[in-house]
Amino acid sequence: MTEDPLQRIEREERERKENKGPRIVMTVLACVAAVLALVLGYMLYQRSSLVNQLEGEKAELAQQMMDLQNDFNTLNSDYESINHQLDTSREQVAMLIEKLSKTEATNRAKIRQYEKELGTLRTIMKGYIVQIDSLNTLNKKLTADAAAARREAAESRRVNEELTQQVESLSSQVSAGKVLKARAISLTAHYSNDKAGDRHSRVRYMVANLSLVENSLADQGPVVVYVRVKDPEGVLLMNNQSVEFTVNGETLQATASREVDYAGMEMDLSVYINDTGEFVKGVYTLEVYTTQSLLGRAECMLR
Repeated sequence: MTEDPLQRIEREERERKENKGPRIVMTVLACVAAVLALVLGYMLYQRSSLVNQLEGEKAELAQQMMDLQNDFNTLNSDYESINHQLDTSREQVAMLIEKLSKTEATNRAKIRQYEKELGTLRTIMKGYIVQIDSLNTLNKKLTADAAAARREAAESRRVNEELTQQVESLSSQVSAGKVLKARAISLTAHYSNDKAGDRHSRVRYMVANLSLVENSLADQGPVVVYVRVKDPEGVLLMNNQSVEFTVNGETLQATASREVDYAGMEMDLSVYINDTGEFVKGVYTLEVYTTQSLLGRAECMLR
């Protein structure tokens, strides 16, 4: 049966109206879905960018920690107390690196905490550097001061040694200057009539003559002069007046001696050698001493 055109138009209009609502809804839903997809995509993009940024910040923080660890490892000290503190700080850096490696980059609170701890360790390291530099500077100063003190001590020792040598030299000079000296030392033979002669058969005694020279430095007072007379055979002449004396630590026998009162002025004196037996031909030798030194020698020839 053929549908009436008018009825067909009415039917289509009615169907169109009936289908219009769902299409609108579908269109709206499609638009909403598209918007949601865009928003979700943007959020995913933003999240991915943020994660990448946080991962980069974590990697940079890890590198900073590694750099600080290397700095600590290269930092050395000659001081035991500082080395102990450095070891403790090295352990703290190593633990911080380990904690960072186990922490997600998105855990912003932990990451910020680790950044603060890293800053604290950096400050500590700067303190170590300043402390070590100060101690090294002080050590260099102390070393320089010690070297200067050693030089001064060496110079003082040198000066003291020179002064000591000068004092010893002066003392030696004074001591030498205090030693009595003699001049015009001679040994003469005499006959029984006290006349000097050289015939051995007539000689009865000998006389040692000398002059103690003027010496204001010498000790004044009693001085004993010792004479030693040896015959041509080198035998010391002896009599009951012979005595022992010591000079320069050596004990000697004297043929005769005489004590005089020395007043620092030149003094002539004679020492007699008597009762020593008969005299023979030859050269007789004379040695004159005080307890300080040998004053001199002389000879006498008998024929």
